[in-house]
This record gives sequence, structure tokens and C-alpha cells, in this order.
Amino acid sequence: MTVRLHWFLPTTGDDRGVVGVTAADSLRSRDTGRPPTLDYLTQVARAAEAAGFEAVLTPTGSDCEDSWLTTAALIPQTTRLKFLVAFRPGVIAPPLAAQMAATYQRLSGGRLLLNIVTGSDADEQRSYGDFLGHDERYARTDEFLGLLRTAWSGQPYDFEGVHYRVAGGTLRRPPRTPPPVFFGGSSQAALPVAARHADTYLTWGEPPAAVARKIARVRELADVQGRELSYGIRLHVISRDTAEEAWAEADRILDTLDPAAVRAAQRRFAASESTGQRAMAALSGGRTDDLEIHPNLWAGFGLVRPGAGTALVGSHEQVAERIEEYASLGLEHFVLSGQPHLEEAIRFGECVRPLLASRGRLAAA
Repeated sequence: MTVRLHWFLPTTGDDRGVVGVTAADSLRSRDTGRPPTLDYLTQVARAAEAAGFEAVLTPTGSDCEDSWLTTAALIPQTTRLKFLVAFRPGVIAPPLAAQMAATYQRLSGGRLLLNIVTGSDADEQRSYGDFLGHDERYARTDEFLGLLRTAWSGQPYDFEGVHYRVAGGTLRRPPRTPPPVFFGGSSQAALPVAARHADTYLTWGEPPAAVARKIARVRELADVQGRELSYGIRLHVISRDTAEEAWAEADRILDTLDPAAVRAAQRRFAASESTGQRAMAALSGGRTDDLEIHPNLWAGFGLVRPGAGTALVGSHEQVAERIEEYASLGLEHFVLSGQPHLEEAIRFGECVRPLLASRGRLAAA
């Protein structure tokens, strides 16, 4: 299995510590070392492009700059880099989302990828005016994605469902190439939606055995639908010339974490509606020792950071080997990040990407 490499755009801000902590904690308002200015994000995007990454994931949430507006501003600052734009179906109507995506494809020359984020922390969902429960949100996403595909067909349509009603829907200028849909979710409500609508199913960085079980289940559900998906994984990276240097950096990051913030975050994660978030929290169990949960897989980020909580830690050769291990499970897309994102994009591009290329692991650009 060849792999496609993607990076992360830090629209919450960037730093040498953990950025993107749970919104309920005091660190939410902490100033980052590098605010998410257009100038800095342009530097990161250009570094990712020069380092050979295909796309950058841009997150969504109340702590982030808006993903649509930010990445649109970066289109003329880059040449070929694609933008994996995360957004929440519950806060935008499907016909408008279809129109926005079509416009984005035309203006960018086909550089849009969509990352569907069905929900997050319940309090944050309510702050956006979304009061649906967990399973109801996935049912709404099911309708949303069906309508999105219908609109992109360019044919007039009517629709009446549980969550949406459209009369005389039409998209006068449908995209020549609809943007691929990336979708994550670990619950029983999420997986069938992924099987019906996703082009790529994304998982957070659990140990390989757990990832294999999850994608096997999605593959079974997709087979029933007569569909074939690609698969991807979201991971942080701490890659250095030697394993000792990499683990020393992990220890340094760990030392920056406030124990009170760790306890608060772990309590919140354990009570989360998100199956995936609870699984991430369980990998560390809130402890700050013995965080290597699989060779070169470190659960330190998940002590305070919601979402992706694990990192590949080791020498450049070891990181390449772990990517190959995950690729052998059928994972094609690797959405990576490292803090600070500017320097780490360059480091990965110079030190790890050539190893993957020499082993024939990189998909053709």
C-alpha cells in the first residue's frame, strides 16, 4: 500500500508545547507562541507544500479561525497544496454547503477536500445552537451528505426528511470534480454513515490492532452498500535523528503540562459523548508515565488535547517503519502534525519522506 501524506494547519495558534487543549479548561485563552495570523499560516502552508505534503487539514471549532475563510485566503499563496476543510453539518444548510464547495473547487482549481465533523463536545455544540443528541447528529449527517451528493449532480431536486426540507433545489454550476469526503467517527451510529457516504474513513491513532478492527468493520458495512472506501489516520509526529532525541522531546513536552489541566481534561474526556474521544483518553488513563502504548506510539498529547492524542515518536527510520506498519493494514492517507508545525513540516519532508520514497511507499503526486 502506497501512502498519501498530509499536514495540519494550526488555526488555533502554534507553539512548542501542546496547543489545542480542551475548550473547557483555563488553557483555552492562553496566548500561543505563534498566533494564527495569515502571515504565519502562509508560512506553514508553503512549508508543507515544499515538503511534499499533498494537503493540509484545517480544524473546526470555537478555538479555531474559520476553516473555509482561512484556507480560501491561502489559495493564492500556494500552488498545488490541497485543503482538507473541516466543518460541521449542523451549522450550515446542505444546499449552501454544496454551493460553497463548488465555488471553492472552481476558484482553487480543484484543491478542496472536505472533512465532515458531525459533532464535538456537547457544550460546544450547544454554543453553536445545536442541541441534538449524539445519535441524532449522525442521522442528520446522513441526510446532509445525501443532499450534498444530490446537489452536486446538477439536477433539480426536492427533499423532505427528518432534519432537512428542500423544495426546488438546484446548483446551477455544479463542480466538475466533486471534492472527496473524509469522515471520522467510532460509534455504532457513525460507522454506517461512513460506509454510505465517505470517500475516505479517518481514524485517530490507536494501536494497529485496534485500527485494524475498526477499518474491518467499516469495510464490511461498505461492502453491503456496494462501495469501496479508502482509509486514513490522524497522528502527531516527533521525529529526530536518533530515538533518544525524539523521546527527550516527548519528555520535554510532557514537562510543560499542568497536572491540574491534565486532571480536568481527563475528567471531561471520560464523560464525552464521543466514542472516539473516550477511546483516546483511555489510552493514557490520565497517567503521565508508561505512555508508549505500542512501539513508537506515544499517548502524551491526549492527556490534555481533544481529538487526535497520539504521536509517532522515534528516529526518522522508526517513524517511517511505523507508517509502513499502519499502511500494511490498508491505510492510505496519513494526516500528520508536529509542533511547531512550520519546523516540523520541513523536518519530516527532509528526513522521513525520502525514506518512504526510497522504499516505494509514496503514491504518485
